[in-house]
Amino acid sequence: MTDYLTGFGGMHETEAVAGALPIGRNSPQRPAFGLYAEQLSGSAFTMPRSENRRSWLYRMRPTADHPPYEAYRGNQMVGAKGSDKPLAPNRLRWDPPELPVGNDFVDGLVTMLATRDPADLEGVALHCYRADVSMTHRSFMSADGELLFLPQRGALHLFTEMGRLDVPPGHIAIVPRGVRFRVEVPEGGAGGYVAENYGAPFRLPDLGPIGANGLANPRDFETPAAAFEDVEGDHELIQKNGGHLWAATIDRSPLDVVAWHGNYAPCRYDLTRFNTLGTVSFDHPDPSIFTVLTSPSDVPGRANADFVIFPPRWMVAEDTFRPPWFHRNVMSEAMGLIHGEYDAKADGFTPGGLSLHNVMSGHGPDVETWRKASEAELQPHKIDGTLAFMVETCWPYKPTDFALQRAQHDYDEAWQGFPKAKVPDAD
Repeated sequence: MTDYLTGFGGMHETEAVAGALPIGRNSPQRPAFGLYAEQLSGSAFTMPRSENRRSWLYRMRPTADHPPYEAYRGNQMVGAKGSDKPLAPNRLRWDPPELPVGNDFVDGLVTMLATRDPADLEGVALHCYRADVSMTHRSFMSADGELLFLPQRGALHLFTEMGRLDVPPGHIAIVPRGVRFRVEVPEGGAGGYVAENYGAPFRLPDLGPIGANGLANPRDFETPAAAFEDVEGDHELIQKNGGHLWAATIDRSPLDVVAWHGNYAPCRYDLTRFNTLGTVSFDHPDPSIFTVLTSPSDVPGRANADFVIFPPRWMVAEDTFRPPWFHRNVMSEAMGLIHGEYDAKADGFTPGGLSLHNVMSGHGPDVETWRKASEAELQPHKIDGTLAFMVETCWPYKPTDFALQRAQHDYDEAWQGFPKAKVPDAD
């Protein structure tokens, strides 16, 4: 048995014990070993076949077997809404947030940016986390949206209902809406980002004129082989629902799926496998050329959420301002930095930090970056040792009160001091 199955969004089948997976039937009268057949649906039953996402799970007990949930009394910083105060159209940036120490993933999670109410089934939120200890005797799931993990410091070991995923920095992982999991961290802990997508599930973008190859390749996404936990004793279920956390206690681990088949499952992806494309003549393409995953909205071409990366790449364009140019956008851009330096900023944007340029906010390189790029003798060179990302959305982001209290007070100064252009008098 292999540890991972390859392919994004494809049908998989896997069993941790031979004979656990029924052949030719989804819900036989008597599944093998007394297992329970349970369908996990990530889309409406009547969605077109190409859009239908579901998996059949064969587990030791049904998930319906639990007592009522009650309000979780631990972490109150996750699921927070954007501030109710009027938000000025200012650019915002944050140093890596100082989060409480000694917590596991659930209690070390804080919401920084939010868009829509999860009940709208649209929008995205961006969280940061710090986990110093592994989760024990508890699991987590979000009923609000799928979770995109972006480790920045320390690996995450995700033990999901459908198998295990090891996710070091430089990788991402997607845990679909409704899938339970436990997060284990190495000695020294871990920190990073989580994007929570309330809208249409992430998928690979269409390539259009690019053709059949390039950007993220479906075969490079890895889905876990079945693995299960047969553990009795008190176990805390924590669920995010309606923007709030709820808890219930059951008498066993819920990570008891012995076999499963379908196309609704967690996966991971190594970002170094992203095939970056760019110009070999002049100018450079829009940042959409760096899109790894997209969640479409009801308007074609306007994303509910795009996950975009800025990885190591060659720059060869002639007579071209090579850093990201000055621009304003109908989309809102939240950026983070995994490691290295971002090529549009000389300083102030550090790994683990975050920036926000909301709808139509003017932004681009700072003065020092602009000056160097404008005066550089253009030769082919490689941007290396860096990895930045952007979670872009058509909805305006609202920082939470926690985030607003910690924003850098001098970010706007990055664009102060540009010299005035010397334009001759008109004839």
